[in-house]
Amino acid sequence: MNTLDKVIMDDKAISRALTRIAHEIIERNKGIDDCVLVGIKTRGVYLAERLKERIEKIEGKTIATGEIDITLYRDDLTHKRTDQEPELKGTTIDTPITDKKVILVDDVLYTGRTVRAALDALIDLGRPAHIQLAVLIDRGHRELPIRPDYIGKNVPTSKTEVVEAKLQEADGEEEVRIAVQS
Repeated sequence: MNTLDKVIMDDKAISRALTRIAHEIIERNKGIDDCVLVGIKTRGVYLAERLKERIEKIEGKTIATGEIDITLYRDDLTHKRTDQEPELKGTTIDTPITDKKVILVDDVLYTGRTVRAALDALIDLGRPAHIQLAVLIDRGHRELPIRPDYIGKNVPTSKTEVVEAKLQEADGEEEVRIAVQS
């Protein structure tokens, strides 16, 4: 960790935030009937799985989940000058999303472009009755009119700062930190 890094959420804070979000999802949707949790690759998938576990423990019944790969929907693919093809990670949603309440899950919300790409990818799969957004961190600086429905933590940042969500499943550690970009 750089000396300018600051941990803003440890493992316990992440766990508490996810438990709160799980309760908020249940309350807002009056249960989980017709709900589908869809994690945005990569860390959003792990967060969606954790929310699934919490929601099922609270409600005593299962909630459908899936994962969405936004690679081909990104608006910056044409701006990147590279000879490499984008790496596709695959979309897996085993339940139809048409007429369902889809809760998109991601780790850090910044400009909104990742969420826009996820919305495009979802709409290609069906026509949900409603789409909601759950994020672990909302850091501001939106470039698109996108607003999360469920937020683990609001973290006002400057554009020179980087917010990194580290999850055990992907990174072998569990924390959210802010780093000053040099």
